[in-house]
Amino acid sequence: MNGTALPLQNLIEQFERLPGVGKKSAQRLAFYVLNLPKEKALLFADAIVEAKEKIHKCESCQNLTDSKLCPICENQSRDRSIICVVENPRDILAFERTKEYGGLYHVLHGLISPMDGVGPEQLYIKELLLRIGSGEVLEVIMATNPTVEGEATAAYLAKLLKPLEIKVTRLAYGIPVGGNLEYADEITLYRALEGRTII
Repeated sequence: MNGTALPLQNLIEQFERLPGVGKKSAQRLAFYVLNLPKEKALLFADAIVEAKEKIHKCESCQNLTDSKLCPICENQSRDRSIICVVENPRDILAFERTKEYGGLYHVLHGLISPMDGVGPEQLYIKELLLRIGSGEVLEVIMATNPTVEGEATAAYLAKLLKPLEIKVTRLAYGIPVGGNLEYADEITLYRALEGRTII
């Protein structure tokens, strides 16, 4: 026995299961929740249960939503000729923060990773092909992360889309603003040179 009450230990263990939360952070979160007034703690618990019960995948793009279609797919002012393919719904939030992209999205919910037992069948690739089959889509932007799995997934999708005569593009990658060339790896430098533009 470590001197911690069982309900508190259970709460700490649940927080530890969250990605990126270690033992000390889990303890801090558990004590924070315990110090909340009961009404606020119940609101917090209710928000978790409500999200779990009501959130599901958009019928069109596989983004998370609480209705048939997500707000982006429902928005008729979005450019329906462009689909940006992302790994997960968090990536959509990142793009939307820029306020620069006006097209639609498609969420794969993962990347091809044979080492982890994830093949194309486990991703939402068939759904993407169905959307493209409508004839409305003119360009697909591959916005997977510049990792081995991200590159493999982008290459696999580009190969699938080639016979459909759709323009397939890849995000440019390179040196971040404020970055230092001496610390950049070879792939990043190569991508930076490849994606250079006229100034």
